[in-house]
Amino acid sequence: MNKIIIAITGASGAIYAKCLMDTLVKLKDQYEAVGVIMSDNAKTVWETELDNTSYKNYPFSFYQKNDFNAPFASGSAQYNIMMVVPCSMGTLGRIASGISDDLVTRAADVILKERRKLILVARETPYNLIHIKNMETITLAGGIICPATPSFYSKPTSMEDLAMTVVHRMLDLANIQKTSYRWGENNL
Repeated sequence: MNKIIIAITGASGAIYAKCLMDTLVKLKDQYEAVGVIMSDNAKTVWETELDNTSYKNYPFSFYQKNDFNAPFASGSAQYNIMMVVPCSMGTLGRIASGISDDLVTRAADVILKERRKLILVARETPYNLIHIKNMETITLAGGIICPATPSFYSKPTSMEDLAMTVVHRMLDLANIQKTSYRWGENNL
């Protein structure tokens, strides 16, 4: 059974984290635990972009950014999926450099060292060479860069539908089963 870590950084794109958590609530039969780390900046961005504090209402375990007693600060807790959504370039850079200075970067380091699934939803435009090299480093270490780049072939009709195109891709990468648009198939 999956044990999932969601890290929400202060990059723009709180809608991706909201859509992910909304979807996971509906898929509760596919995981044993969900631990959430949300920075203060992430809370500010959520409140600014989504005009609410609904992040307080999810049935997941929330951890402070410096709580190194969180179970997923160690590989022995066997959390097997980590999604950083949205992932700021600062967080991405610290993960790429192996700097475990908070719970987000420590958890990512644990996931990589244990050869488990790390998915970083990079949220920046344009990328500079440092960003690209950091993404290369994470990819070579076994992580997955999943840019917050929505697709349009499913003909999304709302901001949430558009964000869900990225969330569905993340869940596919995490091997979480759900119904979503598939190119060349008539399932939605």
